[in-house]
Amino acid sequence: MRSWWNLAWPPVVAVILFLAGWQLAVSAFHIEAWLLPSPLQIVRKGWEQASVLTGHTWATVKLTLMGFLIGVGTGLLIAMILHLIPFLRSALYPLLILSQNVPAIILAPLLMIWFGFGLLPKLIVITLVCFFPVAVAAMSGFNQTDRMMLNYMRMAGAGKRQIFTKLELPHALPSIFSGLKIAATYSVMGAVIAEWMGADQGIGYYMNLQKSGYRTDLVFAAVFIIVALSLLLFGLIALLEKGVIRWRPQRQNS
Repeated sequence: MRSWWNLAWPPVVAVILFLAGWQLAVSAFHIEAWLLPSPLQIVRKGWEQASVLTGHTWATVKLTLMGFLIGVGTGLLIAMILHLIPFLRSALYPLLILSQNVPAIILAPLLMIWFGFGLLPKLIVITLVCFFPVAVAAMSGFNQTDRMMLNYMRMAGAGKRQIFTKLELPHALPSIFSGLKIAATYSVMGAVIAEWMGADQGIGYYMNLQKSGYRTDLVFAAVFIIVALSLLLFGLIALLEKGVIRWRPQRQNS
């Protein structure tokens, strides 16, 4: 518990100081609320819209989780196929990198044209931003397998499947979880972008409405919710990692 607090308090203090400085700057320079509202005003207006924000937040959470799971599954499947078939890795890995050179906010309108305004194009957007960090992290983990153990299992007569399931996959778990944590934050961003481009509910849709009305305070309230969702999903993946990778050496408390 103490080590957790030692890691948590510096960023917590930094955020508190940032918000306090923001509040003081708005008050001291008499900045108009439509231009830059204070944190207290954002919280107050957000609380007034709590019932509306709750519905939009829940819609974004459902979309995020669906897209995240599909993206993670796609990334892991691609990583395993490319790892087990070296020729495919040489042929397709550059295309994976190329797929990330097109920003999602540019691709989203095309997906809306091709697939309409339903659920499918939104899931494709989230999958595209999630699968890449998982795939790259997993492939990196597979390639960093202990060579001594790998040679030992080969000499013992283990097949490719046994080597993969009993050595390479467990060894790659720390790298895979690193990719999952990156994908977790990307998934929320992808969901908001998808909602922004075409939806009738969700935080992205809500932000679009408030932007049109120059309600900067409510746009910031939506941004705070997006940040909270990203941190929550990141934290859940970190907790899962701690439960799954029990063999990972722990730092000794000084």
